[in-house]
Order: sequence, then C-alpha cells, then structure tokens
Amino acid sequence: MEIKPSFSTENYPLIAANDAQFSSGGSFSEMVDFAGANDAGYVALAVEGRTGIDALITKDGAVPTLIDVAGAKIGVKGAITPSVKAMLAKQGMVEGVDYETVNLDGYDPLVHIEVPDIVGFPGFKSNEPEQLEAAGVPFKLYDPSDYDIPGSFGVLYTNLTFLEEHPTAAQDFMRATMRGLRDAIDDPAAAAQVSVDAINAGGNALFLSPEGEIARWGVESKLVEDTVTASAPLGLPLIDQLTREVTTYAEIGLFDGVPPVIDTMIDASLLEGVYDDTGTVIWPAAG
Repeated sequence: MEIKPSFSTENYPLIAANDAQFSSGGSFSEMVDFAGANDAGYVALAVEGRTGIDALITKDGAVPTLIDVAGAKIGVKGAITPSVKAMLAKQGMVEGVDYETVNLDGYDPLVHIEVPDIVGFPGFKSNEPEQLEAAGVPFKLYDPSDYDIPGSFGVLYTNLTFLEEHPTAAQDFMRATMRGLRDAIDDPAAAAQVSVDAINAGGNALFLSPEGEIARWGVESKLVEDTVTASAPLGLPLIDQLTREVTTYAEIGLFDGVPPVIDTMIDASLLEGVYDDTGTVIWPAAG
C-alpha cells in the first residue's frame, strides 16, 4: 500500500479514475458535488464527523447578533463555506443580495482578522479559533450547528469499481482505519505527534507545529466522539442525516438546487460488519 499526501479536492479525479482507491473528503456534500463534476461513482464508507467543521468567525463587537451580517462584507478563501452560507440563508440573508463576499489572501487568521471592511470570515472550528485564542485576539464565533444546520467532515470514500472488485480488501482497510481512529481519539496527543512526524518527513511545507496539531485534533476528536453511540459507532454513515445535509445545501443552490439521490453513494455495510454490538471493532485473532 502506498500513501500520498494531498488536498481533498485534488484527490477526487484520482479516485474517479481508480488511480487511487481511498481518500478523505472535506464533507459528504463535497464528495457528492465532486461526483457530479467528475461523473464518478464515489461511495462513502465512513463519515467520521456528524456535524459541520466550519463556522463564521467575526471581529469582536462587529456582529452582535447574526442578523447584523446584513449589509456587511465577509472574507472568504475562494468561496463561502456551505454550512455558513446555509446558516445565513436560514436567517433570510442571500449572498450578493444581503451581504457580500471578498477574497482573502493566504491562510493566516491573525492577518484576516485585521483586514479592513470585512466583519469576519469562515474558518474551521479546530483551526482559526485556536490560533486566535492562542494569540489573545478576541472574536465571536457563529456555529452553524447551533442554528440547526447539518454537516459532516472526515468522509472516507472509494470508487464503485474498486469496491465491487475488492469488497473484502475494502472492508479490511476500513476495519484498520476505524481501529486507528479509536486509538487517535483515546490519545489525541500521540495521534497528533504521529501526524506531525509524517508531515515533517514530507518537508512540512505549511510549517505545522506539534502544539497546533494537538490543539486541532483535540477539537475535532471531541466533535467526532460526541455523536457516537453503540448503535451508531465511529464512522458509520447515517443516511437520514446525510440526506438532510444534501437537501439543506440544495436549498442554497448546491447541486444546481436539486437534492441528489444519494443511496448509491453510501455503503454502510462495510462498517456494520466490522463492529460488534457494543460498537467495538472486531479484530481478527492472531494466527
């Protein structure tokens, strides 16, 4: 097995062509959206985070209530994130009509929070807020999940060709991945250090630190763990939640405004087969 680091958006064509067999998507909606763009048979095998990972970070005092975004400008990295866009839409605010978005340069929230004219910017709950807090910079965070906006993150998927030809290998890969996820949640600091060691071995082009990665995974692992039950163990795709997610995002214009049919884009049977009744991974006995 060969592992290659890359961004989620760069991996979709590779999975579609079966040049790679497994990847992680930013969200289930992202995977579905790229399935349409690549005319690809993607299949989600695990959805680790059952809530959105993004939120709206606003300057201290600039947005006393969410409706105060009306008439303001929001900084974005390419485009506003779906969860934040849906949260604002639920308050009756439409991008380009009730508020504007402007592109930001780079990825440094300490720089972005000082940009004139904008009231804030979307960011990951586990990233930008941690950096701002560490620097003692005050801000206010609006979390879409607090406004009943569904979301997801940490989506592991494959392509239909590989899954149909190698179902046992796919299930064994997911078994090992879910066992690793449990270990990472149980010991966040050790898991983050393993990641940093791998990042450093690859040159660490983004200059990530052990402290930053420990803080980030500390937030994300709690978001993952908080929704786990014996009947819905780690990573198990929940089709009702995912259907609600894509329906909500279709209402704000994703998927050309038409909720996609996702039945063929999810296969929960692999993970259902690796867990026992208590939600513990069944590991084959040695020998």
